[in-house]
Formats: sequence, structure tokens, C-alpha cells
Amino acid sequence: MLFLLRITTKMMRLRKTSIGLIVIGFVLLSTTVAYFLEPGTFGSWFNAFYWVMTTMATVGYGDYFATTLAGKVLTLFLYVFGIGILSLVIGKVIDAIASIQRQRGAGRLSFRGEGHIVLINWSKKAQAAVGEILAYLPKAQIVIIDESGRHPMEQLHQVHFICGDPAADEVLAKANISAARAAIIFADSRIEETSLIDGKALLIVSSIERLAAHVHTTVEITQENNIHNFKHAHVNEFVLSHDAISRLAVRSALQEGNSELIHQLLSRQFGDDIYEIPRQSGWKTYGEAFQDLLRQGATLLADRSDLGINRKLDLPIPEDARLYIVADEPTYRRIAGN
Repeated sequence: MLFLLRITTKMMRLRKTSIGLIVIGFVLLSTTVAYFLEPGTFGSWFNAFYWVMTTMATVGYGDYFATTLAGKVLTLFLYVFGIGILSLVIGKVIDAIASIQRQRGAGRLSFRGEGHIVLINWSKKAQAAVGEILAYLPKAQIVIIDESGRHPMEQLHQVHFICGDPAADEVLAKANISAARAAIIFADSRIEETSLIDGKALLIVSSIERLAAHVHTTVEITQENNIHNFKHAHVNEFVLSHDAISRLAVRSALQEGNSELIHQLLSRQFGDDIYEIPRQSGWKTYGEAFQDLLRQGATLLADRSDLGINRKLDLPIPEDARLYIVADEPTYRRIAGN
């Protein structure tokens, strides 16, 4: 027993590759010996291999069994050593799976997918963003980068976590930023000084721009006078967090129901939403597009950021137009399919 304990202890210290080679060698050697000892019992080398595997796995169907003394000795040998080796392999596999889970929870695993969305700086707003993304794209892959030491949404297999400084090249490389669809940088609420919050966001954006300039970036900014700094970093979209909250609060107070309408348009959890649609060949003017969309159950809202196109219905639609409508999802899909 002490001898077996020593062997097991030494094998536990071996690398997984070494253990795998030992197990394969043990099985192949045992199969060859079994077939050599009792060729009439097994009929073929594969049947002997099948018998060795069922014996080591303690299944023992009984369709093949040793009849000679030498074969029975080999069977006892497999009982003692084979089952122990197989148990060791199973333990190693379980330990490897547990290790991967621990590394995933600690944010040490790299992400290898493409077309994912990167969320930087974890907060309640980032958590709400995850829910919104999955409501819009149920199969979307999301990567969270944060300096906290634990995966904030470990129960969701679609959400990957990278722990580290989001401005560091190696951390962004772990998130596979070059293959990402978009990156959203939230204000770090753990920093008290607002100028430092925007400074950190600017540093992150600069790193992303240097490594993956093609990735669409959206940044939450706390001070409006810092926007010009972000424009130099070629940020695609800005969100002024305090400004947006203040405007919604005032509109809620002065125009009852206004904030609820805006909330519905911003959330995928309600029936109607804002969608971008491709320009159709039959539309020459904004008026033609407006009337056609209206007949299909949608309302033409804007061309890019221009919300005043209902006063330009006679004007031709430019070639580079980006049209946005308000509609429910089935209507949008029908229009986009046309």
C-alpha cells in the first residue's frame, strides 16, 4: 500500500502531457499483452483493447473475460494499477476544469472570439448595458475589462472577464480588441475627482485608437468641456452622463411623461425602438421615404443626427444618408429585408 501511495504521489506531480503519455502507453501495452496471452479469447487486437478499457473503467460487461492463469493475473494487475491510473486521469481532468473556472472568475483567460462588444469599467451602468445588449443581440459575446479581481457576471457564459488596467496593451490584447465590434468606456465611479475620471477614459481611448483604430468607441464623459480632448482621440460617440440625467429630470418635472417616452426609446425591453435602415432605391426625397415607411408601420425620425427632416420632405436624400426610424422589431425586420 505504501508503494502504491508513493507512485500515486509522484504521478500527481507530473505534467498533464507526461501523465497522458503514460496512460496511453499503459493501455496499449496491456492490450498487446492481453491479445498475446489469449488470442483465441479476444479474436482481434481491438477486442482486447475494448476489454482493457472496460476493465479499467470498472464496467465489466462480461462479453470478454480471461480464461487462462496468465490472463487472470493480467486482469488482477489491471484492477490494481489500471483503475488507479484511470482515476488519476479523471482527477486531473476535473482539476483542470476547476482551474479553468478559477482563472475565468479571476479574469486571467484571454478571449479568442470576434465581433464582440467590450465594456470597460464595471458599474451599475455597465451591468444595465449587458442586459440591453443581450436583449438586442441574444447571442452577442461581451468582454468586460475591469481592475476588480472577480468576474461580476460569472453565471452568464456569454460574458467574458479580463482583469487588469484597461489602458494597458496586454490587457486590451487579452480582450482581443482588434477583432471587437465596439468598445464602450464607462466613467470609473471609484475615482472621486471628475477630471481624473475623464483623464482615465481618455487614456483608455488613446490605447484603443493606437491598437485598433477601426473599433467603434463610445465614451461616457463627466465634464462637457473635456469633449474637445476626446475628439482629438477620434472617439465615435460621446455620452455626457450628468447632462443626460439633468435633462431627463427637468423634462420629467416640466413635461409629464416625457422621460418615460425617452426611456422606452432607449430600451429594447419595450415594443418600439429606434433602428437604422438602409436607403431603398425607390426613395428619391425624404417625403417619399417618409410616406412609404408610414404605410409600412414605421416613422422616419432622422438622417444621422438631423431630427428636422420632416421639414425637408421635398429635399433629395443624399447618397451617404443614414436613416433612422421608430418601429417595433417585426416591422423593422420586414423593412430591412426589403
